[in-house]
Amino acid sequence: MSRYEELLTLVQSFEDDFQKFYEKKNKSAGTRLRKHMNELKKYAQDVRTEVQAIKKSEEEG
Repeated sequence: MSRYEELLTLVQSFEDDFQKFYEKKNKSAGTRLRKHMNELKKYAQDVRTEVQAIKKSEEEG
């Protein structure tokens, strides 16, 4: 699975909690949503690190 597909799957997995929190005002869903957003932040950092490593290896070789 490509990184882009992984990102889409990750974001789509948050949909239920987004709806529960923003539309139904479910506070527990808000807590889960914050957790999901932290996962997204970690994933984004991993991708950034990977991109930088690939760019650096291409410049050297």
